[in-house]
Amino acid sequence: MKIAILCSRVRLEEKLLFAAFEARGVPFEPVDVRTLAPDIAGSAFDGFDAVLVRCLSDSRAFYLTRWLEPIGVPTINPHRAIATCGDKLLTSIALEKAGLPLPRTVFGFEPARMVDAIEEVGYPVVLKPLHGSWGRLLARIGDRCAAEAVLEHKKTLGGVPHSVFYAQEYVDKPGRDIRSLVVGDEVVYAIWRTSDHWITNTATGGQTSACPVTDEIHELSLGAARVVGGEIVAVDLFERADGELLVNEVNHTPEFHGAVPVVDVDIPGKIADYVINKARENT
Repeated sequence: MKIAILCSRVRLEEKLLFAAFEARGVPFEPVDVRTLAPDIAGSAFDGFDAVLVRCLSDSRAFYLTRWLEPIGVPTINPHRAIATCGDKLLTSIALEKAGLPLPRTVFGFEPARMVDAIEEVGYPVVLKPLHGSWGRLLARIGDRCAAEAVLEHKKTLGGVPHSVFYAQEYVDKPGRDIRSLVVGDEVVYAIWRTSDHWITNTATGGQTSACPVTDEIHELSLGAARVVGGEIVAVDLFERADGELLVNEVNHTPEFHGAVPVVDVDIPGKIADYVINKARENT
């Protein structure tokens, strides 16, 4: 058995995953995706029984999984999950069609119509890029003047990241959100991410603490993972003031360094065991 781990930057998560595979005596090979230039008719991944995708770049993960799956190399996550989770609008559509609770969401293509759609939702709203992570390029819009200005800026900047406008109602969280990790059919952990800022990501300074995996968190997390076709995903949940939980996003290459110090779970071990079992099924 041999595992390939696709990555570009070796972060704490990847180091912990390497150690988990080593501890289990399973051969693996880190593959720097920046060095790849495969012939699409080639067999660069012959000899691998599974590929764990840890690319930072959505586009690299998207195209590599699309290439690998038809030639019989199982990727974790699969292409469907990466294609859906890598686009916030596609994620929201999938969640909505499955009947899962999420913030009210609108999208559009021209500033004037988008302002009208935002006002139908009601201020404040959060304007987000379709692609991206770590809380980048989020804007909390509080009135029509701000909406018109930000949308006009995006229209003028142009390019793929700004060509489709995507906005959600602002959920007045209690200074925190919830992130859970799903591995297969298991919700491995949940954590609170707490911040004085309205953006609570750990990348922007959010502090982590253990959150009990309630029945509702368990159900929503597994439901969201299944909807997008994810095998190893992080699910972000928002709490309304009345306690209702909403699914905000699903992440196909989850970071977990913030959870390691606060949860009593062998996170990289859980991931490694899942990948090893998938590889066994392919041998």
